[in-house]
Amino acid sequence: MFAPLVVLVRNRLGTPKFNQVRGQAIALHSKVITRFCNRVGISSKERQSLIRLARDNGKRLGLLA
Repeated sequence: MFAPLVVLVRNRLGTPKFNQVRGQAIALHSKVITRFCNRVGISSKERQSLIRLARDNGKRLGLLA
């Protein structure tokens, strides 16, 4: 779904810069998940499960192309 857009952005930025930006986005997303889990009282094991689910959904949507 998003793979063509991701490939276009990667080609524009170059692979090293793209990977840097992608890593920062993933880290921010993980922090948001962690804050949410801490606020709601979800255990760290369940939090890891949510982070894995987000990763798998990103792959399925083509965000990790």
